[in-house]
Amino acid sequence: MAKQDVIKELKEKLGKKILKWEEKSPQRYYLTVPREDILEVAHFVFEKQKARFIIESGVDTPAGIEILYHFSFDELNKIVTLRVLLPKDKCQVESVAPIIPGADWIEREIAELLGVKFLNHPDPRRLLLAEDWPEGKFPLRQEVRENQ
Repeated sequence: MAKQDVIKELKEKLGKKILKWEEKSPQRYYLTVPREDILEVAHFVFEKQKARFIIESGVDTPAGIEILYHFSFDELNKIVTLRVLLPKDKCQVESVAPIIPGADWIEREIAELLGVKFLNHPDPRRLLLAEDWPEGKFPLRQEVRENQ
């Protein structure tokens, strides 16, 4: 697929599901999508466009918890990041692990450290924190760091 074809196809196929489109550089694209569409969009990028899943990350921002799904088109030297913003009072999103097995452990880590509930995750067991860690306390949340 030609360099611009991947980006053009993303815009054409997912246009209505993209809330915000940002081209940070000719190699970096950020697409904000509604949380209810993340499975469909991630499936399209991963399965249909054959992008390589790099990693998933989470960030506590003033607007809410942001989940970032990073994909690479290695041969094209392009990275596409899907962004979903979750309100802190309803911090849940569908797990992409059933369609992208490499997301399994990182979603478990994000769940523990930021308090995101990944719906339909295949293995939601605790991963990093001690068994006696207090429920509802998430070490990477702003309010936890501010109270220390």
